[in-house]
Amino acid sequence: MRGNAGAARWAFNHALGMKVAAHQQWRRDVQVLVDQGVAEPGARKKVRVPVPTKPLIQKHLNQIKGDSRTEAVPEGFHGPARPCPWWHEVNTHTFQSAFIDADTAWKNWLSSLSGKRAGRKVGYPRFKKKGRARDSFRLHHDVKKPGIRLAGYRRLRLPTIGEVRLHDSGKRLARLVGRGEAVVQSVTVSRGGHRWYASVLCKVMTEIPDRPTRRQAARGRVGVDLGVKHLAALSKPLDPDDAASQYIANPRHVRRAEKRLVKAQRALSRTQKGSARREKAKRRVGRLHHKVAVRRDSALHLVTKRLATRFAVVAVEDLNVAGMTRSARGTKDAPGKRVRQKAGLNRAVLDAAPGEFRRQLGYKTYWYGAKLAVLDRWWPSSKTCSECGWQNPRLTLTDRTFHCGTCGMTRDRDANAARNIEQHAVTADDQHVAPGKGETENARGAPVRPAGLRAARQGASKRETLHHPVQCHLSGAIR
Repeated sequence: MRGNAGAARWAFNHALGMKVAAHQQWRRDVQVLVDQGVAEPGARKKVRVPVPTKPLIQKHLNQIKGDSRTEAVPEGFHGPARPCPWWHEVNTHTFQSAFIDADTAWKNWLSSLSGKRAGRKVGYPRFKKKGRARDSFRLHHDVKKPGIRLAGYRRLRLPTIGEVRLHDSGKRLARLVGRGEAVVQSVTVSRGGHRWYASVLCKVMTEIPDRPTRRQAARGRVGVDLGVKHLAALSKPLDPDDAASQYIANPRHVRRAEKRLVKAQRALSRTQKGSARREKAKRRVGRLHHKVAVRRDSALHLVTKRLATRFAVVAVEDLNVAGMTRSARGTKDAPGKRVRQKAGLNRAVLDAAPGEFRRQLGYKTYWYGAKLAVLDRWWPSSKTCSECGWQNPRLTLTDRTFHCGTCGMTRDRDANAARNIEQHAVTADDQHVAPGKGETENARGAPVRPAGLRAARQGASKRETLHHPVQCHLSGAIR
């Protein structure tokens, strides 16, 4: 598996290198025209240097690659040793999928550069370095003659690699394939910490409910206020018979593992670069970080599924997580204040993972017949009374209880915000967004402030549209 991951990394770098070479040639040709007196916009349009894509890259590699099984040099070849002489030792789809990933990375950069891609800017594609890039490769097969298949509930057959032992049971996948309800498309094998994971991509025909169940309709809407003190504060209890379920405790995974992480990272810093003990210490740190990530992911999946299956509408706030966790260090001329406190708050916010919480709710509400409502990020949910609408502009983060100056209402700060989110969040159906565009929520084109305190329409919000059949990933750890 390490060999296939290394081959995928090499193939990605090879494809990206050819693209970068073509791009640099284009820049040199443009500069030549500019030096001759041609305006730069006109020179950019005049010069045409095609950037190679997967078919051309694969054809070129087939012509120049070597073969370690034979030392015969082709007639007429006068140059250095041929590259990639070990290509026959790994699956061919390892190379092909890496070439596709390089094309995708290049396309994402161009789309972001031209403004066609929403969201934050995508930087120039970078080469993958061993030890820093994640070990991963993807294998495909012919669905009519499946090479990716289960050999029992505890073994998964991978082309060229053979059968591997699974840590989890593959019974669910085997039954779906046996009934003809799932078709295996590909498998992605990646390393996380000290474990290897196989994510099997399947095309599954499934019924997506178009309306909530009776249980969901009876509970109605719920507002979810994400935070640090509590992972989530709800406008109504998650369990009707348990009032304490209105607050979901924050597991604080990083804080729990902080002592072990500090000890492991200090041990790593004392080792010598390039030594065997440094590699051993690095693996220990990676294993601890991986355990934290797995626990966080498991906790978020548990909470988001409960919300999506118990309520008809789940309302959340559109949080700017990147802005919330920006460093307060400042500059040399204008240094920031309370930098260490802000750094601790940033760690706590990132440990809670509000962005991942929102992402999981986005597709799980669709799966289970519920809807996701989003409140504009500029709506003052924490500073507004959920009973009369009075605002307290002087409310600070240290004020954990909201006291209304008009109606006299006193309520927990997070519970008050959750009620405001429940009342004023708007579903995607009410936002008149162009359907079928595969759009996601984006701040571009949105107003800086909402039209009013109880505005029926909020800024530009986009939605994702899923179509049948559904492609789902069935993941399992490889022993």
